[in-house]
Amino acid sequence: MLPAPRADLQPNTMAFETAPLVKATGFREYDARWLFGSEINLLGVQALGLGLGTFIQELGLKRIVVGHDFRSYSLSIKQALTLGLIGAGCEVVDIGLAVSPMAYFAQFALDAPCVAMVTASHNENGWTGVKMGAQRPLTFGPEEMGRLKEIVLGGAFVERPGGRLERIDGFAERYIAEVSENVALSRPLKVVCACGNGTAGAFAPQALRRMGVAEVVEMDCDLDWTFPKYNPNPEDQAMLHAMAQAVRDHGADLALGFDGDGDRCGVVDDEGEEIFADKIGLMLARDLSALHKGATFVVDVKSTGLYATDEVLKANGADTVYWKTGHSYIKRKTAELGALAGFEKSGHFFFNAPIGRGYDDGLVAAGAILSMLDRNPDRKLSELKRALPAAYTSLTMSPHCPDEEKYAVVDKVTAEYVALHQAGGKVLGRAIVELITVNGVRVALDDGSWVLVRASSNKPELVAVVESARSEDDMRALFREEVKPRLARHPQVGAYNQEV
Repeated sequence: MLPAPRADLQPNTMAFETAPLVKATGFREYDARWLFGSEINLLGVQALGLGLGTFIQELGLKRIVVGHDFRSYSLSIKQALTLGLIGAGCEVVDIGLAVSPMAYFAQFALDAPCVAMVTASHNENGWTGVKMGAQRPLTFGPEEMGRLKEIVLGGAFVERPGGRLERIDGFAERYIAEVSENVALSRPLKVVCACGNGTAGAFAPQALRRMGVAEVVEMDCDLDWTFPKYNPNPEDQAMLHAMAQAVRDHGADLALGFDGDGDRCGVVDDEGEEIFADKIGLMLARDLSALHKGATFVVDVKSTGLYATDEVLKANGADTVYWKTGHSYIKRKTAELGALAGFEKSGHFFFNAPIGRGYDDGLVAAGAILSMLDRNPDRKLSELKRALPAAYTSLTMSPHCPDEEKYAVVDKVTAEYVALHQAGGKVLGRAIVELITVNGVRVALDDGSWVLVRASSNKPELVAVVESARSEDDMRALFREEVKPRLARHPQVGAYNQEV
């Protein structure tokens, strides 16, 4: 039996080779993320697997899918996790190298109620993690993560006999057939497929061709775990700008970008303009609500306020619910409400039947976007974008803030805005009309503009987003003159990953 993990082990010591290292901060709101080596070691990953196996056995389950993303250490981490799961008596079904939605699909296709996908998603090299679930198509939320943390850190493992490993070869073909079978384009499109040298490069180009894309321009689809150009993250400027340049260079109809584990999709239009996922979601909601009258959509609090005011959605009887940011939260709310789709500004798209199975999948999202264009044969993507009401939304900006302090900082900022609202104070001359506090604080202003501050669920960072109903310059002012100075008053807040 493994001993309870420790948090004080150092690499290049005997203790590091003989005891599990697991830092508590890696257990996040809805998945697990650590810096490999300094925050978790291989024995720690084995302890995580033993704890996860103990937990799912508590739930009366034992069959679990595992897969891993393309990083230099992900296979070894999956193997250590598998050792722990087998030690807990689980039936482990290994699908090999995969994107996260391939593992989610395997839960259905291979009759496995549980999943453990080894991935650091779009995080920088050095990070690792596991996305887990025990009720398809859902992934863990805070309650499940809390119980898992309790078992692992407390060493409350239960070893059982009967554990075994089953390897599934060639599963990628089944997944590609699944994501492409309901898309059959009649309109000839040239599409840039951008993968940032991440795992999606092994699968996305083939899937797009199967959907009927006339010409797929592959951009950084060769797997390279050094990520020589930028992290595979279609929400970051570096990847988006590269996608935009590729559209202009090749005269493409659009670019579709996929993150490191393939569960997100970013979009650049035919004019080389980046379209944030919340605006793509609004375009999809307009398109789909015409086909499915009275549909419900779920969007995260980082998303544009246009969902609440859009006249097309109103005319189609659509209803929109704003909810907590995070793939697990939006996935659960979409399932709970029986919504047709859920959208996150980060690029997670969740489609229920008849489009998808309820989990986030960048290629299913790509198919929905391509189908929307197919249903509008006389309009370019840029024209569909211009048909939306004006709203000027910022990038997602993330200043560093330690995991141990980020939630307390957000609580203080929330209290500041509550006090400002109660005192009748204003933000750049505008009255506060509503505070949404389901996830940090979203401050709605009287002209339709808003600002958001929340804690990142998976990194030691805060998250800031602003939207102006007036102009690009006003959007920048909301950040530079309101949000940035307010956060700077808190000494725990550090440098930003990007700014407007």
